[in-house]
Amino acid sequence: MQKGNIGVTTENIFPIIKKFLYSDHEIFLRELVSNAVDATQKLKTLAAKGEFKGEMGDLTIHVSLNKDSITISDRGLGLTAEEIEKYINQIAFSGANDFLAKYKDDANAIIGHFGLGFYSAFMVAKKVELITRSYREDAQPMKWTCDGSPEFTLEEVEKADRGTDIILYIDEDCKEFLEEERLSSLLKKYCHFLPIPVAFGKKKEWKDGKQVDTEEDNIINNTTPLWTRKPAELKDEDYKNFYRELYPMADEPLFWIHLNVDYPFNLTGILYFPRIKSNIDLQKNKIQLYCNQVYVTDSVEGIVPDFLTLLHGVIDSPDIPLNVSRSYLQSDSNVKKISTYISKKVSDRLQAIFKSDRKDFEAKWDDLKIFIHYGMLTEEDFYDRANKFTLLKDTDAHYYTFEEYQNLIKGEQTDKEGNIIYLYANNLEEQYSYIEAAKNKGYNVLLMDGQLDVALISMLERKLEKSRFTRVDSDTIDRLIVKEDAHASELASEKQEILVSVFRSQLPKVEKAEFNVEAQALGDNVAPILITQSEYMRRMKEMSRIQPGMSFYGEMPDMFNIVLNTDNKLVKDVLNHSETACAADLTPLNLTLADLNKRHNELHQAQEGKKPEDITTADKDELEHVEKQITEEKAKKETILSNYAGTNKVIRQLIDLALLQNNMLKGEALNNFIKRSIELIG
Repeated sequence: MQKGNIGVTTENIFPIIKKFLYSDHEIFLRELVSNAVDATQKLKTLAAKGEFKGEMGDLTIHVSLNKDSITISDRGLGLTAEEIEKYINQIAFSGANDFLAKYKDDANAIIGHFGLGFYSAFMVAKKVELITRSYREDAQPMKWTCDGSPEFTLEEVEKADRGTDIILYIDEDCKEFLEEERLSSLLKKYCHFLPIPVAFGKKKEWKDGKQVDTEEDNIINNTTPLWTRKPAELKDEDYKNFYRELYPMADEPLFWIHLNVDYPFNLTGILYFPRIKSNIDLQKNKIQLYCNQVYVTDSVEGIVPDFLTLLHGVIDSPDIPLNVSRSYLQSDSNVKKISTYISKKVSDRLQAIFKSDRKDFEAKWDDLKIFIHYGMLTEEDFYDRANKFTLLKDTDAHYYTFEEYQNLIKGEQTDKEGNIIYLYANNLEEQYSYIEAAKNKGYNVLLMDGQLDVALISMLERKLEKSRFTRVDSDTIDRLIVKEDAHASELASEKQEILVSVFRSQLPKVEKAEFNVEAQALGDNVAPILITQSEYMRRMKEMSRIQPGMSFYGEMPDMFNIVLNTDNKLVKDVLNHSETACAADLTPLNLTLADLNKRHNELHQAQEGKKPEDITTADKDELEHVEKQITEEKAKKETILSNYAGTNKVIRQLIDLALLQNNMLKGEALNNFIKRSIELIG
């Protein structure tokens, strides 16, 4: 028996391995099984070259579970005593001092420079035994044992077959890995597509009311996954079946891209376009990265462009470092090249579908658009390619490219400043009356109801020359697209004041909402009251929900405009009734206000242009007193009109109808509206 020292102290080598090389203990299984695969594939290569002429036999790798240990067995190359010394003990020919001096401060430098996969065993094991026999005919079987300290033993043993058995005696704080279900799930995760069969226990069958083992090995991996095969020999159903194998609970994908390139880097894989229906974040990190069929990671953010994380599928490349450090992957030049290539392939594929079968592309658009919009918003290069096939959908479910739609609307929807106005809605039901009003005016209305449409609109306003997007309920129909200077209202200002006062006094209190009331002639066929919301403020609030740094807008109340249609018969009736009912009280008030306003104007004109020190105290006091009187008289007027309005059920009914139309009438207010409606009908 030989005893020896690995060459690095316990205080240094194993903490470094644990801290830097592996962020997750479970990775040990991938490392050890993939090492077994590597040893087996090397044996197959030697056999193919005629350098190994012995019997190959069954090359299945076996993972077995015992009470306190896990064993990984292969029938690959095996190791001689000299190879154990070279590859296990000396850790890639580096002595302790050189190793620590060069790599103790650089976690990434460890990766790719040392074959440290074997030492991942000590992440979970208190003792590791390696029993091996080389494929060489004269090789002596050897057993290497280490308890995680720098000390090891190396001794000759009996072993009938070539290959290696690695036995891990699991540490107390890692007993979870001795559970069959836990180990099975890890094998499925890390070893699902390894190119050599991997067996974990036996297949089970139902017998005598319980599950029992059969004689057949339970092979847990698919050694020839779809991406390793030629696209020409595959059918659509093959791709769909593979997608179901990857994502058993997912809906059928829209379509897919089969990647196959060998220059300037090696890359294979299949990327699927999923049906994304809800939260974007829930759809991310479904791409699995592999290196020669060895699982690397499914956390691809920062490795591929952010919008590509919405794709599902598999990417396999020997140029992807077999590494658990994401920061290393993100900075790797080959990974960056692969990322750029995939982005271009995705846009090329979308462009090809658009050109070859636009009808099918339009049918898939509602599922595709969130992916395309995400790419356009986050990748300038992708926008430059995608703006040729990105579609706009109108409220009649017709689809247009950017150029097609601009040509459609520029005649009717250009304002007096030469801006093309893109009208849009984001809810067909709630904004129905506004959409119909726009259509009746000869306008076209887009449907912008996607998760990213708020951000997309802002981007398009920057990209499309002299273009502005306006939601169809953000103003009255004549002010959505201003084609000429506004005409002065025909209604006298005194009458407008009465209308605004009686309606304003009856507005309900709506949490986090403020109302501005104005009177405007909209036409006798338009509703008595319209509720609009400023495009700018509403959009800022919507952006605050998805964009960091804009929370200020999210805290602001919603600002609504209550527009009273002075052409509508019901509004005219309210004005006439208000004037008649309040005439006796308002006439003397109006006379008093007229006198006060006249005196206010005289005082203001007399003081205009003078320096404060040139105005007498008496004049200042009189002006202040007059302003106070005007305020008091106006308050009295407001009270008179408010008291009257409270007795006129039609005023509150018209307000509630407008609120109801905008889905703003709820709770007690809705209940009161229903009661009042019954009374008015009765």
